[in-house]
Amino acid sequence: MRKLKNSELDRLDVNGFKEASKSPLIIVLDNIRSLNNIGSVFRTADAFLIEKIYLCGITAQPPHKDIHKTALGATDSVVWEYVENTMDVIQSLKENKVTTIAIEQAENAVFLNDFKVSKDEKYALIFGNEVKGVAQEVVSSCDTVVEIPQYGTKHSLNISVSAGVVVWDLWAKLNA
Repeated sequence: MRKLKNSELDRLDVNGFKEASKSPLIIVLDNIRSLNNIGSVFRTADAFLIEKIYLCGITAQPPHKDIHKTALGATDSVVWEYVENTMDVIQSLKENKVTTIAIEQAENAVFLNDFKVSKDEKYALIFGNEVKGVAQEVVSSCDTVVEIPQYGTKHSLNISVSAGVVVWDLWAKLNA
């Protein structure tokens, strides 16, 4: 087998991305402190044609060299908006009939592998701070909580890894 060159991958350019039909997925970053994590989430959002990213609270905004380092240009393709209060975003999404999902470990959470999607719905995935997770008031206001099953000694995955796992899973289910 031969590795493919970037020129052989048939990827969209920025204009093509902006014109492409988007996945019915929105990402909300609730107080993410690491600029590298933010950039990585932008890159995942680009890979799966995410409709929009909301950056909330202390989450830094492009342009920033440390976001750019991991986003590799995805901040130019993916639509994003900064909103200081995550609860304002959640309320607006719910008013627009978007199903809000906190990605968190919580009572009565649904394991990701058991979570069923509907192709007729739009979903907002809320990812939280690297130490404190998704704020409790945000978790309490979401329509559901989805947990990534884990079986080792650590309590959680890095937020950028969690975003990749969840977005891939939902994208695959929506496109099955």
